[in-house]
Amino acid sequence: MSAPVIDVDDVWVRLRGQTVLEGVSLAIYPDDFYAIIGPNGGGKTTLLRVILGLLAPAAGEVRILGSTEAAMRKNLGYVPQFRTFDFEYPITVREMVLSGRLGHITRRPRRYDAEDYARAEEALETMRIADLADRQIRDLSGGEQQRAIIARALVGDPKVLLLDEPTVYVDAPTEAQFYGILDRLRDRMAIVLVTHDIGVLPDHVTRVACLNRHLYTHDTNEITPDMLEAVYHCPVDLIAHGVPHRVFPEHSRDDDDV
Repeated sequence: MSAPVIDVDDVWVRLRGQTVLEGVSLAIYPDDFYAIIGPNGGGKTTLLRVILGLLAPAAGEVRILGSTEAAMRKNLGYVPQFRTFDFEYPITVREMVLSGRLGHITRRPRRYDAEDYARAEEALETMRIADLADRQIRDLSGGEQQRAIIARALVGDPKVLLLDEPTVYVDAPTEAQFYGILDRLRDRMAIVLVTHDIGVLPDHVTRVACLNRHLYTHDTNEITPDMLEAVYHCPVDLIAHGVPHRVFPEHSRDDDDV
């Protein structure tokens, strides 16, 4: 097996006096499409922030391509939660995508060069929004804005793409298109997806982990009731679209009130 592109080793995080992550370890490999699910407040976004170097753990370490050096984070592309963006800001799609190159510019003054513009055009083509490049970001549909955000993450040519709840504010057709995009990107990079949307995951991802302070995982894309019960701390069953629901203990007809 190839070496992991991300290696999280026994990470602990405390925020405002509370333990948010407890002994979390995981390895992401170059061909992974890795999904992390779990309840709100379970530590999913916190784990991404630790991987990105935005939050220092109380204990443990993260290695990117085998190194703990901060400079290795340039190999990570990040798509934050949709609501963190101000789409009313007066900026074109091309300008927004180009901004993803800023962290890769070491020269002074920090100005875009021909390579930066070429990478931006490539990312726009990859996301199939090159025809929208000169439009204001606020004038795009939600699905088009989402593609622009992903293009901004791709412009740095990452080895791993990290996405935090990317389908929360999109409709079903847009979601289907989104997963089609990720399926195409898998040939170029590893993907780590934080999501609540577990119904469609087995059709796309290679591995699934459940996170609620502790990480529960096995090396398949199967989401089992045992995994969900360990995370949600109540009996669950997978019904309809794979959404976890509470299952009450069976009882005899003699105990029925109706």
